This record gives sequence, structure tokens and C-alpha cells, in this order.
Amino acid sequence: MELSELADEARGRRAVDAVLTPSARAAIAAGAETLEAAAAVQAVYGLTTGVGALRDVEVDDRASQGLRLLRSHAAAFGPELSDEETRATMLVRLHQLAAGSTGVTPALAESLERAVVAGAIPLLRGHGSVGTGDLTVLAQLALALAGEGEWRGTGRPPASVRVRSSEALPFISSNAMTAALGALAQVDLAGLLRASERVAALSFLALRGSPEAYDARVFARRADPHAAAAADRMTALVRGAAPPARVQDPFALRTVPQVHGVAAAALESAREALVAEIDAPAENPYPLAERGAVLHHGGFLTQRLAAAFDAVRESWVAVATLVQARLAALVDPRLTGLPAFLSDGAPGSSGLMILEYVAGDLAADIRLRTMPAALGRTTISIGLEETASHSTHSVRVARELAARLPDLLACELLAATRALRLAPERLPTAGGAAELGRAALDGLAQSGGTTLEDHVLGEELRAAADLVASVAAEGTSSRW
Repeated sequence: MELSELADEARGRRAVDAVLTPSARAAIAAGAETLEAAAAVQAVYGLTTGVGALRDVEVDDRASQGLRLLRSHAAAFGPELSDEETRATMLVRLHQLAAGSTGVTPALAESLERAVVAGAIPLLRGHGSVGTGDLTVLAQLALALAGEGEWRGTGRPPASVRVRSSEALPFISSNAMTAALGALAQVDLAGLLRASERVAALSFLALRGSPEAYDARVFARRADPHAAAAADRMTALVRGAAPPARVQDPFALRTVPQVHGVAAAALESAREALVAEIDAPAENPYPLAERGAVLHHGGFLTQRLAAAFDAVRESWVAVATLVQARLAALVDPRLTGLPAFLSDGAPGSSGLMILEYVAGDLAADIRLRTMPAALGRTTISIGLEETASHSTHSVRVARELAARLPDLLACELLAATRALRLAPERLPTAGGAAELGRAALDGLAQSGGTTLEDHVLGEELRAAADLVASVAAEGTSSRW
């Protein structure tokens, strides 16, 4: 699954084309039949037995086992998932079911498909995931399809479907919500990394940087394709810049490829982990339709996702540090040749002095969101399940990180455009940075950006953050 397409469908930017193919229906049916047949001759976890620490308890009322399992595991506690998070979860789960034999019946899969296509949104509450399966959220989703849950929005819910006992555990044995939130975060952060490079290019122009740091020859003999690609992007963005003002630039300009290369590599690793999670079923137990047996396994532990998103979040600390460093350079007259703090007006005017405080606050907030989630320890079900990946928490915090980054980048963008307004000859006439520069100058002018004397900066910062977000959303391909 292409992550950008998933994000666009979840956000209503792209029509949903989620039709189960005949081959997918056949594979789904085969898996359901295999699971039922296996339960007649062997112990099958969650069907002939209880779950968790009750795995050795034989179920004597199989007819009601499925609904009892869903009701007991739904929890229905915590904040509601947003519409886009809910749609993304439903899309991922449908894609997983279509991937092959899972144990879920075609009727339940088709009910989910109808809900997705109709745009029906079940009310799902998020507490209960620790990176070993989104049991609570998916149990709520199954109950909604069975006619016991709540729906919201304008989409018409599908007619209720009977959930067979054999498919209750297979349906909830997935990390669909975690993968969905991760996909949204990965796409957003990839776009923000591109946007941050365009903002950095504006700072480069304002500071009259040297393009030597981005020369392809610097990277030709180093096995670091992500850094080389970042250097190529920066070279394209600053093409046509004024002659450099110094022999060697501060780290804030020189090391963009090295820092952004790490972030790009982490995002690519996260993309690969997400695709692996979304494109293949991981239900426990897993029915082998071609052999008529089931396998009990630990494929529900999303350790790879946890590690990948921990790395993604950590990589943004260095990116944010460079944003702060470039902001500091932009208000320094020794580096810009412009008034201190880019001020104008009466002597002693503060100009953009306060931006460093705002950026410092935001950068500290970002750093607090980089603690590795995989360091957590959770033991549950009377000690039977002695580990958890906490991938869910890592992707949730990655979403929070993505929500804050436009505000941080807005501080740099506002300073860079102020500098270019004071020295307009430093903005070239063509190139990606020039286009963004003109858009920023025009956009910020409408929110008071032409006023250089001391004034409240809030409206300009909001406009700058909105511009960053719009740039990040353009062409949201998740591939690097």
C-alpha cells in the first residue's frame, strides 16, 4: 500500500476505491473454513480456549464466545479517534484482510468494505494498545459492524452483520490502528522535512551562504545516499544565490545534508516497516488454508515499528537544533550585515528578538517527545505476556511532533523573510526557494508582515506556520 494514498483517502482528498477482489474473497473464505475445521480437531487459541492467561481454559459455549470476547475487549475508554484516524484504521484493516487467509469471514470483511466506501465513521475510543495488537479499538469496530456500536458523520453505516465466534479474535488480532497512525505521521513528517529544507534555503539566501557544502563531490565517495540526496535538493533550492559572504558557513547551513539525511533515512525505514505491517496478515492464530492447520505465533509484536518511529522522532532533535541555530544567525548582525534582531524603527527596538524564546519553547517541547517508547516495560495477563513494543505510543507522539513542527519552522521562516525584505537583492528570481520566498513575502504581507517597527507577531507567525503546513502537504509522496 502506498502510504500517501492511504493518507489522502483517510483525509478525504482522494476517493476510496476499496473493492475486495474475487481472489481476495476466496482467500478470506478459505481462511475462515480452515479455522473452523481446525477447531474441530485441535485446540485453537481464542476459539476453543480462552485468551491471554486463560489460554488453557476450554470454552464450553462456543456459540457466544465471539461476542463475549469482543464485548470484554472493547473497553471503549479514552479519547475518540478523529475522523481521519478512524478512516485510516478501517482502510488498513480492510487491506490486511484482503491480503489473504486470516480467519475472518467474507461477510465481515465485506461489511467493513461497505462502511469504508460509504464514509461511515464508527465512534472508537483509543485507550488500550501497547504494541501487541489494537484489541480495544478493533473490538469496538467489530461491535459497530455487528450493530452494537455508535456511528457518527454523514456516511450511512452498513447493515449489521453476525460475527461468528471463529472470527472475533482474528478480526481484532491486528495493529491496524497503530499502522494507520504511523502512516499519517510518516507522510506528514516526510512533507515537513521537505518544507524545512525550503525554509532553510531561504535562510541560506538571507545569510548569503556558500553552496560548497552541498557540492556533489563532497558526497561522491561516501556511502550515504540520503545525505547526498539532501545536498542535491539544497543545491537546487539555492541556485542563483548571491555570492557567499564568508569562506565557511556556520554549522546551521553547512550540515543540513548530514542532519536531514539521517531524518530521511529514518523516515524510509519507518515506511518500510509500515508497508510490511500493512501488506501482510499477522492474525494469531494464523490459518494455513493450503494445509488445513493453524499456527500460533508472535507476529502481533510490532517491535520493528516501535524501533523505527523511535528513530524518526530522535532524528528530529538535530533538525530542530539547526532551525534554532539558523534563527540565531538570522538575528545576528555579524552574519547578516543587517540590524540586530532585524529591527527597524527607533533605537533600541527589539525587532524579532522574541522569536528565539518562542523557538526555544517549541524545540524543548519537541525534545520531550523523543524519549524512546521501546524502553517501556509492560507485563500483563497474570504475567503470561511479559513484553510489549509500545509502538502505538511512539507513533502517537510522532503525530504530536508533526503537529508542532510547523510552528517551530514558522519562527525561522518569519525571520528569513524579514531579512529578505530588508535586503531584497538576496532573493534570486528563480528556483524553489525563490518561489517560496515570494509566496512567504506576499502571504505574510497580508498578515502585517510589511510592518518592520515593533509589533505583535502572532498573526504573522500563524500565517507562516500555515504556509509551512501547506508546503509540507504538497505532493505527499512517502518515498524518498
